[in-house]
Amino acid sequence: MPVFAGTAQDSVTQGNKRRQGRTEEERVAPVVDSSLMKLPQVSDRGGNGDTAVSDMRTAREEGGQHIMIDEVVAVIGTKMVKYSDVERALENVRASGGTVDEKTRCETVESLMVSALYELQADEDSIVVSDAEVENELDGRIKYFVDQIGSREKLEEFYGKSIIQIKEEYREMIRTGIISMRMEAKITEDVRVTPSEVRRFFATLPKDSIPLVPLTYELQYITKNPLISLSEKEVAKFRLSEIRARIEKGERFQSLAALYSQDPGSARKGGDLGYGARGDWASEFESMAFSLPVGEVSPIFETQFGFHILEVLDRKGELVHVRHILIRPEASDIDLVRAQKELDSVADMVSNGVYTMKEAVGLFSDDAGLQGDGIYINPMTRKPVYTADELEPMVYLAIQDLEEGQNTRALPYQTQDNQPAFRMFYVKKRIPPHRADLESDYDKIYEMALNAAKERTMRDWMRNKIENTYVRIMGRFKDCNFIYRWKSM
Repeated sequence: MPVFAGTAQDSVTQGNKRRQGRTEEERVAPVVDSSLMKLPQVSDRGGNGDTAVSDMRTAREEGGQHIMIDEVVAVIGTKMVKYSDVERALENVRASGGTVDEKTRCETVESLMVSALYELQADEDSIVVSDAEVENELDGRIKYFVDQIGSREKLEEFYGKSIIQIKEEYREMIRTGIISMRMEAKITEDVRVTPSEVRRFFATLPKDSIPLVPLTYELQYITKNPLISLSEKEVAKFRLSEIRARIEKGERFQSLAALYSQDPGSARKGGDLGYGARGDWASEFESMAFSLPVGEVSPIFETQFGFHILEVLDRKGELVHVRHILIRPEASDIDLVRAQKELDSVADMVSNGVYTMKEAVGLFSDDAGLQGDGIYINPMTRKPVYTADELEPMVYLAIQDLEEGQNTRALPYQTQDNQPAFRMFYVKKRIPPHRADLESDYDKIYEMALNAAKERTMRDWMRNKIENTYVRIMGRFKDCNFIYRWKSM
């Protein structure tokens, strides 16, 4: 089941596994993860005493009845933790197969209180997370889930809501997660461990605490996008000409953009791209945007993304505000077969030693990755390492029997903008499962020692911050056995 996995060192899911002996030697982490599941209905809380008692409530009158919408369970400085926040975070526990009991709820409330402390500190330090950063993080996670489940349509069907709805539902949680990570990074930025400290840390680890490193892969890839035939381009161009004619007859540009534009990022905003400067867009798009008078609809023009029309809404110095409609030509079956055969040919040349993988990436790949070397970066960890469980099922099935230096043939996949294409994968490294040791896993042991040092720093910071922050915990959550000594005013 796809889950919005967090990137903090701990999570509610991990907390759910720790059921005994919680002390201040542990540290609760902020909630920065959640599943994509629907929230429980309000009625799920009733009838079994599973309703947090609060003296701060949000309610409305409907048909003469008083209906509970949400309630505040804790106040941390100027921040509030609401019951709906708790329920949303608990979905990750349920999605991971964990049980949700009173202790889990207390752990979740404390995690959210920690998140609130981070937000308070972020306000004091003027740390701001932009909408673009949140959107990029959401896009990365959605892409990962789409790869896992097969297509955007299947993901939408699985969760019973559109991609836009999924993103909107978890936008603020992702923003909070980014803030939490930034605050942890700032608080611990000066923490260091020396090689001798790493060795001492490893020497003191109980044998059953030394991690078992699972089977991992480092991969490179080559992508091949189908070349669209002229006839398919003409079909797309004709569709856009019909839309443009409707605008000229008086229909609203933004309404038609919302209905027909194949740019998902701007379609939901009526095609609005906001203000842009030179260099922000494709050269053909930029040329049209900066040459067109305000209020005029452009002729149809082509970029690498497809066919566009745009309207200039405003100019401010070197900035121009535009909206657009994009229609993409679709690859025919013949186009797809041709692309697959071309990539299979590249795969054969790599297998036969005609080109190294690095050379083939530079010569043939339509997407060479962030560094231009075809390294397959894990979107959840931002590292070039995957466990078997983290790979898309089709990719894992294709590489599971390969050794280092071997490669797959062309595999179909959907690009981030939902277009059909092909990839081949090369196994750069295949590391079998083993118990971590200093010789071969020094980096992993170093990270463990560094994280332990950061945990100590974070615990000290948390205790000090709590001592100097107004805290009020509502109802039954006052009786929770929290890790930290929250003082309820």
